[in-house]
Amino acid sequence: MFKARMTTGVSILAAVAAGTLLLGCSASVETKKSTPPKLSAAKLSSTLSAKLAAATGQPEPHVSCPEDLVGKVGTTTRCTLTADDGSTLGVTVKVTSVDGDQIHYDYQADKKASPATN
Repeated sequence: MFKARMTTGVSILAAVAAGTLLLGCSASVETKKSTPPKLSAAKLSSTLSAKLAAATGQPEPHVSCPEDLVGKVGTTTRCTLTADDGSTLGVTVKVTSVDGDQIHYDYQADKKASPATN
């Protein structure tokens, strides 16, 4: 009988998804002065990577965000977490409040990873 096994990357992604679903998933980041404030895509990516690693006890995953996060309540963006094997997991980021130059946001990983494309 054949037993399917999850790859290491998918296992890590599953741990990240479970960890972010079980924990309070919010963060705050102070930005450079602008109106409205913006958090660069690079800073958002690195902050999410650190938060996801802390939530799961795993090494920091590779996270890529396609655009800057505008500090306006309700603004959302989608980032992508990519495992070593190429499998991916989407992460939704939503601005919950803005206090001056500080953007507060919630984030949630998708419940299911997408397998690597060959």
